Amino acid sequence: MMANAAENVLAHPGSLSVNPATGETVALHPWLGEREVAEAVDAASAAFDVWRDISCADRGAALRRLGQTLEQRSELLARLISVEMGKPIGRARGEVAKCAALCRWYADHAQRLIADERIDMGSDGEAVVRYRPLGIVLAVMPWNFPLWQVLRAAVPVLAGGNAMLLKHADNVQGCAKALADCFGAAGFPAGLFANVHVSRDQIAPLLADQRIVGVSVTAGTAAGGAIAAEAGRNLKKSVLELGGSDPFIVLADADLDRAVPAAIEARFQNSGQVCIAAKRLIVEAPIAEAFTARFVAAAEALVCGDPLDDATDLGPLARARARDELHSQVERSLAMGARLLAGGRIPDGPGAFYPATVLTGVTPAMPVFREETFGPVAAIIVADDGDDAVRLANDSDFGLSGAIWSGDRARATTLARRIETGAVHVNGVPVSDPRVPIGGVRQSGYGRELSHFGMALLHNVGMP
Repeated sequence: MMANAAENVLAHPGSLSVNPATGETVALHPWLGEREVAEAVDAASAAFDVWRDISCADRGAALRRLGQTLEQRSELLARLISVEMGKPIGRARGEVAKCAALCRWYADHAQRLIADERIDMGSDGEAVVRYRPLGIVLAVMPWNFPLWQVLRAAVPVLAGGNAMLLKHADNVQGCAKALADCFGAAGFPAGLFANVHVSRDQIAPLLADQRIVGVSVTAGTAAGGAIAAEAGRNLKKSVLELGGSDPFIVLADADLDRAVPAAIEARFQNSGQVCIAAKRLIVEAPIAEAFTARFVAAAEALVCGDPLDDATDLGPLARARARDELHSQVERSLAMGARLLAGGRIPDGPGAFYPATVLTGVTPAMPVFREETFGPVAAIIVADDGDDAVRLANDSDFGLSGAIWSGDRARATTLARRIETGAVHVNGVPVSDPRVPIGGVRQSGYGRELSHFGMALLHNVGMP
């Protein structure tokens, strides 16, 4: 077996998985060859032909078993997440639990979400709008939530009767394989959900296959745009969740005892590697000094270290080059006049670690304002008033999510309606939840996942 594996690596070079906390190689994952990819598509197509005719209730039962399997394997899955991309182990366990809850929610609600809609046509009788599964959906997924991002796309698609092929990020292939094993253990048809470890160059041929009916992408703006263009050439549906530079507005009447811990969570969870993280903290002038002092103290108290230690708040970034790019954004912003209040220095020793970093004096021209900062860097921007805060929030190419904090909820809601983004949370931390849609505008993508949108967008809607 070892000889065959070595031959396969030579024939199909692959990707390395590196533990970002130590810099040590975890595994080499060879790309699939053309024949192996074809076999995966054939298997998914055969499984779809069976799965599409299974009742929604029976599909829901399979999802419940999947949720149970995830919970039974929680520790194994959490450790894989921590080792492959550096998430602190407690957060990794939380990700697994959230995935199990997602499975249960769609098991309970899928039938209602895609129920036939009957329309009275008067003298012309009645029309029925019916959701029908289309085929195989390709999912191109990132590493920052190795299970949640995948299942957020997969569970609604499968609940509606489709199949899915996963092209997961190169550095979390252990998680991808473990997740596919969970589907098998839960009794899903063989091939209905499968991980295909292919290079970027192999995505185009997949999208050209007529059995692939659409693609769901969570990625950076450039990569997402390239895949969407390929999908468009093949007249395939696409859903894109791309980058973000989300505003977190704190108005002068906000309760800082609640707003500061929320801002810490919104900026630094998953070591800041979250698309909907609060990357730009826009604070109204009268409380800017008090907010900044509290925020800096809380940021400096975060423990950065071994992701397998339960005491760790911040693990390493997923890759050393991502850490280096983040540090470059900080240094370029400092060169333009920003002031460093915490962090901002690459620590000695192995691993892709970066401390909780806070910059103030930030202006819209600086990289930490204009670009997506995918890591534990907080940019504090002072706004003159609520209107100025909205102006600053909208001064961005992105528009994924956001938050606004105020003691006057009605005023906050009025201002929130003017923020040009996919969602705004009033006195809350941006999260993805199966009960509500998630997605962006502008360079943050298009289409929506979760709620009924996660099922409807990749289904045929007909009037039989």
